[in-house]
Amino acid sequence: RRHEASRNGTRIDLTATEFKLLRTFVRHRGEALSIARLLEEAWPGVFLTDRVIYTHVSNLRQKIEEEPSRPALIIGVRGVGYRFDG
Repeated sequence: RRHEASRNGTRIDLTATEFKLLRTFVRHRGEALSIARLLEEAWPGVFLTDRVIYTHVSNLRQKIEEEPSRPALIIGVRGVGYRFDG
């Protein structure tokens, strides 16, 4: 509701788009979400390419992961999409 995110008590500055994506991941924690499902949930009725998701997931990882090159929160699921394990 407040459109704020934090990790270990430290506020994380997210764009509105990154926040929508994170909110979608949190709502479906532990569930593998396809790119189509992420687009549907975070941007209903808007046509975007898969590349948009890849870019925003990468940007989000840079902000929330301790080691973005070795993600532990947003996990890529080969052939499906992504899963949030945070």
